Amino acid sequence: MPSSTYRLQLRPDFGFAEARALVPYLRDLGVGALYLSPVLDATPGSTHGYDVTDPSLARPALGGELERAALVDAAREAGLGVVVDIVPNHMSVEVPRANPWWWSVLAEGEASAYAHHFDVDWSRERLLLPVLGDDADVAALTIDGDQLAYFDHRFPIADGTAGGTAQEVHDRQHYELVGWRRGNAKLGYRRFFDITSLAAIRVEDPAVFDDAHREVLRWVEAGEVTGLRVDHPDGLADPGGYARRLREAAPDAWIVVEKILHPGEDLPASWPVEGTTGYDALREVAGVLLDPAGEAPLTALAERLGAPTDYAAVEEDARRMVTDRILVAEVRRIAAQLKGIDADQARGAVAETMIAFGVYRSYLPEGEADWARAIERAATRRPDLADALRALDEQVRADPRGELATRLQQTSGMVVAKGTEDTTFYRFTRFAALTEVGGSPDVWGVDVAEFHRLAAARDQDHPHTMTALTTHDTKRSEDTRARSLVLAEVADEVAESVERWSAECGIDEPSLDLLAWQTLLAAWPITDSRLADYLLKAAREAKIRTTWTETDAEFEASVREWPLRARAAVGQQVAALVDRIEGPGWTTALSQKLLQLAGPGVPDVYQGTELWDLSLVDPDNRRAVGYTARRELLARIADGWTPPLDSSGAAKLLLTQRVLTLRRDRPELFQGYRPLAADGPAAGHAVAFARHEDLVALATRLPVGLDRRGGWEGTVLELGDGTWTDVLTGASHGGGSREVDDLLSTYPVALLVRS
Repeated sequence: MPSSTYRLQLRPDFGFAEARALVPYLRDLGVGALYLSPVLDATPGSTHGYDVTDPSLARPALGGELERAALVDAAREAGLGVVVDIVPNHMSVEVPRANPWWWSVLAEGEASAYAHHFDVDWSRERLLLPVLGDDADVAALTIDGDQLAYFDHRFPIADGTAGGTAQEVHDRQHYELVGWRRGNAKLGYRRFFDITSLAAIRVEDPAVFDDAHREVLRWVEAGEVTGLRVDHPDGLADPGGYARRLREAAPDAWIVVEKILHPGEDLPASWPVEGTTGYDALREVAGVLLDPAGEAPLTALAERLGAPTDYAAVEEDARRMVTDRILVAEVRRIAAQLKGIDADQARGAVAETMIAFGVYRSYLPEGEADWARAIERAATRRPDLADALRALDEQVRADPRGELATRLQQTSGMVVAKGTEDTTFYRFTRFAALTEVGGSPDVWGVDVAEFHRLAAARDQDHPHTMTALTTHDTKRSEDTRARSLVLAEVADEVAESVERWSAECGIDEPSLDLLAWQTLLAAWPITDSRLADYLLKAAREAKIRTTWTETDAEFEASVREWPLRARAAVGQQVAALVDRIEGPGWTTALSQKLLQLAGPGVPDVYQGTELWDLSLVDPDNRRAVGYTARRELLARIADGWTPPLDSSGAAKLLLTQRVLTLRRDRPELFQGYRPLAADGPAAGHAVAFARHEDLVALATRLPVGLDRRGGWEGTVLELGDGTWTDVLTGASHGGGSREVDDLLSTYPVALLVRS
């Protein structure tokens, strides 16, 4: 089990060699394991690696097998483990020639040795590939040797089918090239969400599992990889079965799965994994630092600006858009398995059930309660589908591992992710900090008692689960979120300012307008180009005025121009408000970092976030990290420097280094969990807990309110007998009742260890 992980985003210009050069720095930072983004061969030019093309090969663009092995050796020498991100659900088929499995399928059809590696509907005459600009573009096909060519795209010509015009040759292939718009309705293979260039594979087949995992498991068996992070398990036919097969193949590996848990949902008990990738912890840590008093004024602001405030209605509408317009082919394929029901009624019942899910998917028969609630909710919304829903319920329950149940469960997560994460979260923008993966923006935070209850449950049930504050998929970085949380403490001022600014130079779409002002405040001093790129992505994801496929050029131009226009009109006012919330934002950022790093689970540090990082959603969060500055600051800390809490972020680096090092060197201190309550007039501004009897963590919440009331004013925290040392500052404190003001005299957080 790693004591902690440090996530590195590998890409062609930052590969294995560059990661190896960081090993000494990460060792000195106290990191327990390197946590690498996918390292298998991927689509040419890929900057993230989730588009795997050949699972038998360490990616040459990252340096290939020799450089991978050198990185592993360096990590081992430094005492670091290596965790690798694996992608069992899909492979990239964007460049067919780059994927030997897919190339074989296109060339040989169902006779290919890989025909059943992909989740293809072979009942169809030909495999439909929606890659053309328009169906009429088939006329643009040419023949290039033994390949069909569509501009710079290449497709194989099956043996014995050459000769004649390009159109005639095309008509004799095992596949049919058609316009890209036909993919949503008539695609003949399962994909990752709505991305037709990512074709799903069938790892439920033992032969496919072996072929997809052979190289990675070779690394595990050799001790070169000590942990595995599993991408998108909800897309698999049998996630629990997959987890059991993976555990059997890697019995000693640390395994976590990217399972998004809805508030109140638990990881299935039958999965033999250490836990999730940490979005549940993210929601709880951010939630306990959110001021409940901010909800009313910020909700009222959204109403005045015309942004929606009925979360359930927004979510239902967004999910319905996904089933009716984006995942049409998937709904049809599932509905075709429902027996004895009219086709339209069957499609309606399938779509309505997936829209109604309260979680990403059920795991039948284990998750029967989630399934039952979805059916009940669907029947309430659509009484006209009563017979079809009853039939669907009966047939799924009768064969919970059959094709109907399996495909519906695989697809429900796609509906939830596309409808909620990728659409609703950009439409329901009354408070952007809550629109985070694994979050529920209609639930305003987590109170202190609930935070402690959930942390204790994590320590009891999944003590080695990953915890996270920033990932490559979060909508904003942890420090951007921390400053956003402070907005709730000054909600009246924010509401008054944003309403005035919006009237002067707002965006002509209320949800995006509200999101834009919050983002400007949270990420200031962001450049105009970065903010414009973010807002354009947000507008397309919201799918209100423009989309990725149906763009509104005039509206998008106005969005691109907005950052410059807003800065010119109200930039000084924005800067003045940021000046007032920046310090409290630092306090909140340190508090959430301590709660994560010292709390139950295995904490992950996303690349670069050991200093302040005001990043937004990808690709903004995949920008290059300045490690030279980080090395220099860490060297000063190693020489005994106690940095101030300022814009350099060195205080966060100190906190990260001291807690990670303590976790690595004294793991026994980070066992157990016991809530601690401060006593006194400002007790509500403290969050404290003990792990081992000799370790206490103390953090500050709602710093603006604390300052308004005059500080801690005699608030105390009870410590056990003996001498306690703050590992952040080296300050010593006696046991018994201690003034919080004294414990937090240097930083707004403290980590105390009893001698």
